[in-house]
Amino acid sequence: MSRTLLIARREFAAYAMTVGFWLSLLAFPLFGLLGGGFAYLVKNSEPEREVVLIEEGAEATGLAAIVRDALAEDAERQAAEAREVVEAAEKATGAPVQPAVAEAATSATRSSILFVEAPADLAASAPGEAQDALLRQYLGKEIPKSERLDAVVFLTRVDGKPTARVWSASATDGAVRRFVGDALKSANRREVFAAAGINPAVVIETETYDPQVQSFSPQSLSGGAVTDRDKIPMLVGLLSGFLLWSLVITGASILLNSVMEEKSNKILEVLLSSASATEILAGKVLGVALLTLTVLLAWGGLGGIGLITAAPTWAADVGAALLDGGLIFYFLAYTVGGYLMYAVLFAAIGAFCETPRDAQTLMGPIMMVLVVPLLVMQMTLNTPDSPIVRILSWVPFFTPFLMSARMPSQPPMIEVVGTMAGMFAFALLMVWIAGRAFRAGALSDVKLSWKSFAGAIKGGGR
Repeated sequence: MSRTLLIARREFAAYAMTVGFWLSLLAFPLFGLLGGGFAYLVKNSEPEREVVLIEEGAEATGLAAIVRDALAEDAERQAAEAREVVEAAEKATGAPVQPAVAEAATSATRSSILFVEAPADLAASAPGEAQDALLRQYLGKEIPKSERLDAVVFLTRVDGKPTARVWSASATDGAVRRFVGDALKSANRREVFAAAGINPAVVIETETYDPQVQSFSPQSLSGGAVTDRDKIPMLVGLLSGFLLWSLVITGASILLNSVMEEKSNKILEVLLSSASATEILAGKVLGVALLTLTVLLAWGGLGGIGLITAAPTWAADVGAALLDGGLIFYFLAYTVGGYLMYAVLFAAIGAFCETPRDAQTLMGPIMMVLVVPLLVMQMTLNTPDSPIVRILSWVPFFTPFLMSARMPSQPPMIEVVGTMAGMFAFALLMVWIAGRAFRAGALSDVKLSWKSFAGAIKGGGR
C-alpha cells in the first residue's frame, strides 16, 4: 500500500508541480468566457454596410421608404429586446445593471446596414452597360474607400409585385439581399390585405404582435407557472455531463501519455523492480485521479466565485439544484465509475506503446465512441426520457455522462440503481482486463495490436 501511495504522489507531483499544468487549468475557464462572449464580439464588430436604394420607374415610387421604415422598425425591436435582457439581468442578480453594461447591450443591437444617398451619376443612369460599369466602379476597390459603396439596391415592380436587384461588393455577403427581401415580402403582404379592404394599420399591428405565452407544469418549483429557475437543474445536469466528459478524457489522456513515456524511457522497468504491476497501475490511477480532483475543485471554485459575485440569486438556485435529490452525490459516483473505466483502459494501452503513433491503433475507435454521449447529452435538455437516451444510458461506456445529465429529471430509481450497478460491475471488469494487459505490456516489447492486446488479456502476462 505504501508503494502505491508513493507512486500516486510521484504521478501527482509530476504534473501538479509544473507551470504548464496551472496555466492550462486557468486557461479552460478563460477560454470558456471568451467563447461565451464570442457571439457578442462578432455581432458588435460586424462592419456597417453603406447601401444605396434606387427606385426604377414610377411604379416603384414609395418602395425605398418602405425598406427604410423596415430598418427603423427592426432597430426599435432590437432595442426593446435589449432592454428586456437588462431588466431580466437586474431581476436575476437583485442589483441594478451598471450604466456602461446597459449601454453596451443597447449598442450591440445597432444595425449593420446604413442607407446613404445615391451618387448623382448612378441615380441618373439607365439600365444597361453604362450603369453596370458605374456599379462596378462604386463597388470595386479602385476608388477611395470614402466613395466606395457596399451594395446598391434597385427597386421596381413586376406584375404589380415589389421586386429588387441587389448588387453587392462581396459575392458571398447576403445580408442586404435577405433584409430587402423580408422588407418587400412584408410590404406585399400589407398591400394585398389593403386591396382586400383591410386597414393597413391592422396589418402592421398584427405583424408586430408578440403573444405572451406562459408555461405551466406540475413539476415546476411553484407547482404551476414555469420560470427560469425551473430550467436551472436541467442546465446544471447537462453541464455536469459535459464537465465529467472533459475530466475523464483529460485524466485518461494524461495517464496514457505518462505510461507511454515511462515505457519508452525504460522507467517502467525500473519501477517494476521495486513494485508490482498492480501497485504501479493502482498508484498511477490514484495519482491522476487526485490531479483530476484538483482540476474539478479549481474549476468549481472559480465558477462558484464568479457566479456568486455576478448573480448571487442564480448561485443560490444552482446550489439548491446540486443538493436537491443528492444530484452532487450522483455526479461524484458517476465520476468515480467513469474515470475508473477509462483510466485503466488508457493505462493498459499506454503499456503497449512507445510512441504516439503506436497508440493511434485503438485511440481512434475509442474517441469515436466517446463522441456519442456528447451528441446524445444535448437531447437530455428537452427530452431526458426519450427511448434512445434511456437505452444508451444502460451502455456502461455512456452511463456516467448520460445519467449525470438525466439526474435532474428524476429518472426511475430502477434505472439509477441498474445503470450505476452495471457501470461499476463493468468498471471492475475493466480493472481486471486492464490489469492483465498492463502487466503484459509493461514486461514486453510487443507492439500494440488487437492480437497482442487480446493475448495479454488471455495470458495475463505469462
